[in-house]
Amino acid sequence: MSGEDTLVDEGLLLLLVGAILGASIVVALGAARTGLPVLVAFLGLGMLLGSDGPGGIEFDDAKLAREVGIVGLALILYEGGLQTSWRRLREVAVPAALLSTVGVIVSALVTGVAARALFDLSWLEAILLGAVVSSTDAAAVFATLRFTHIRRRLARTLEAESGGNDPMAIALTLGLIAWIERPNSYGVDDLALLVVRQIGLGLVVGVALGAIAAWVFSRIPQSIGAFAPVASVAAAALSFGAADVVGGSGFLAVYLVGLAVGSTPSRYRRHLVAFHEGIAFVAQVALFVVLGLLVFPKDLPDVAIAGLALAALLMVVARPAAVWTSTAVADYTHRDRLLLGWAGLRGAVPIVLATFVLSSDVPHKETIFNAVFFVVVVSTIVQGTTLEWVARRLGLISPAPPVHEAPLEVGPLSKLDLVDFAVAGDHAVNGSAVRALGLPRDSLIAVINRDGESIPPRGSTVVQAGDRLFVLVPRTVRADLEDVFSRWRRRV
Repeated sequence: MSGEDTLVDEGLLLLLVGAILGASIVVALGAARTGLPVLVAFLGLGMLLGSDGPGGIEFDDAKLAREVGIVGLALILYEGGLQTSWRRLREVAVPAALLSTVGVIVSALVTGVAARALFDLSWLEAILLGAVVSSTDAAAVFATLRFTHIRRRLARTLEAESGGNDPMAIALTLGLIAWIERPNSYGVDDLALLVVRQIGLGLVVGVALGAIAAWVFSRIPQSIGAFAPVASVAAAALSFGAADVVGGSGFLAVYLVGLAVGSTPSRYRRHLVAFHEGIAFVAQVALFVVLGLLVFPKDLPDVAIAGLALAALLMVVARPAAVWTSTAVADYTHRDRLLLGWAGLRGAVPIVLATFVLSSDVPHKETIFNAVFFVVVVSTIVQGTTLEWVARRLGLISPAPPVHEAPLEVGPLSKLDLVDFAVAGDHAVNGSAVRALGLPRDSLIAVINRDGESIPPRGSTVVQAGDRLFVLVPRTVRADLEDVFSRWRRRV
């Protein structure tokens, strides 16, 4: 092949990639206007581009799809951790950890029993299908929570669970695939060892590299600030690769490093969040378009009824059972558990795990893959579009505070941040004098917005429900301010 032919081929590839990304923007806009979940819209785009659609793209490389899925999911998890803060998750760490481990196992087993009855699968294959769809999806949960107003504690539980349960589901999936492929030399003890090794080593690598990343990002000089996104991508790649090389969960490590970077006071944090939001969007497009390319509509009718039944059973039986089991000793109300049970959105993670199965030697891998398609579509459409409605009917919606334009700005070269806090009627801070707010050192209430007017605060000024407090805080103590906000939000 000549150099000119190579350039033409590469040009066509870039043209195709650009066209797909451009089409994804149009599809996302259409989905936003019609109310269709954007992830389902991307899935439909992939099916239209596939060999059974007008696009006519021949794509059946499950191993390549698996590699794309691994990279995409790692980027999504890193962005999810970056958008979060450890101080926000501390109060829900225990129930979220139980949901991410015990909950995944319960969900996999209950779903496996249903899959055994609905499909022509062996017990191991049925439980494998249950493991593939056992974890909630970080991309779907993060995207949904950005546009809902579920009570803070429940939202944080879902955030922490969706970032933490993927490693457990992935370890179970890998172990069950190995068990099916090597039934005479693999057993339950090997599966348990794999799960412990993946979670344990992933945790150690994530915590260690997260501490290093936090130290680095808090000290990046302004002279090389433009390279902060490069350093962030490097941190994500190093954490995933290091954990994977030693036999741990790269997905757990990359989420923990993202969480550490997101919890670190830094002048670059907002810039990094915006950068990785764009990267995560591209990753979601790639994941769902690839799934659409791998789906052959002519094969779906054979598993449609069973697939829809499995999706329904997962939503109304398996997920609630996992929630009730995992939160039995936590102080959640029945309404809280009902909402957590309904919020088990499935999305990118089952897709990635389905490509693991499709690239293996599991006998009924196509059946499992097609069943995952129905679970993802039904969960995204039914649960994703009704989550806030269900929360409202259960009385678990927090009123959205009115949006006010900041009465002053802090420039990018400043060592200060301007942070706002909306005061609700049941917050502990309601009725307190400004002098008694317990702000971190060198921080102050710059202005209070009350009924659309800006009030210069004094020490004797009393905070009222509906106020919006604008706090000037040095970046070095920004984390301490989050702790103060947690105390302010405690219900009276």
